[in-house]
Amino acid sequence: MPEPLFDKVALIGIGLIGSSLAHAIRRAGLARSVTVSTRSEATLERARALGLGDDYERQAADAVRDADLVIVSVPVGASGAVAEAIAPALKPGAIVTDVGSTKGSVIAQMRPHLPENVRFIPGHPIAGTENSGPDAGFAELFDGRWCILTPLGDTDAEALARLTAFWERCGAMVETMDPEHHDMVLAIVSHLPHIIAYNIVGTADDLEAVTKSEVIKYSASGFRDFTRLAASDPTMWRDVCLHNSEAILEMLARFSEDLSALQRAIRWGDGDKLFEMFTRTRAIRRSIIEAGQDIDVPDFGRHALAHPELAHPEKP
Repeated sequence: MPEPLFDKVALIGIGLIGSSLAHAIRRAGLARSVTVSTRSEATLERARALGLGDDYERQAADAVRDADLVIVSVPVGASGAVAEAIAPALKPGAIVTDVGSTKGSVIAQMRPHLPENVRFIPGHPIAGTENSGPDAGFAELFDGRWCILTPLGDTDAEALARLTAFWERCGAMVETMDPEHHDMVLAIVSHLPHIIAYNIVGTADDLEAVTKSEVIKYSASGFRDFTRLAASDPTMWRDVCLHNSEAILEMLARFSEDLSALQRAIRWGDGDKLFEMFTRTRAIRRSIIEAGQDIDVPDFGRHALAHPELAHPEKP
């Protein structure tokens, strides 16, 4: 196994991403020690029981002392408070990164608190499930998935190279991107689909008489897939909406315009328009499979649960 990239890694937050990182770090031998920190005593004890780290701290400042790499894995709305708490204890030269789904807001919250002698490189692994908490993590979460890093204008090249190597050894493919561009891209590929899913499932729940019987009983793959997205962590998605509101509102406006066009096609029986749209969007699914970001098996991969070799596609 290659030499560890870091002597000590501090994981601030131990939900799905943080716990998966703990597993991935151990699998690849990326650190000589891992310190886990979370404010909840119960969650910290669960992380200890799972053996996710070598040391465990309630206070984030205690966890980051002497850490070479600090990974902040908390809801984006808490990023600034975490940065303020850990700033006095950070080791000079330490790399500080995050895993938040919004980058402009995280940078605005964290950067003012961090000392100039640390290397702040925001990041975002595009990987996840609908589950949360320390029990939800698994080492393969990042395999073949993208991790976007959004280095700042004064980012140290060596630190960027080390963080890139870290994510690659966790199994991810790494790309750099401007923070504002990242937020616009993620608004359409991640944030908007989740918002739509929450809304559709909420509409079904409003139809209480139906929801308690037919909707649940006869859930087809479409509604079932929406419920998977809508089961994601409410705190995380509340913060995403609040902290990437400008890009999300732009995407919602464009979606609303396209939805109106679809309504007109259905209302006026414009079969050619409907067929053209469904053909065009079907090709997007094929492109995602060809890019290695999903698997081409029936029922959107559900039967792959019985075939673990299908659960994690090879990198493209």
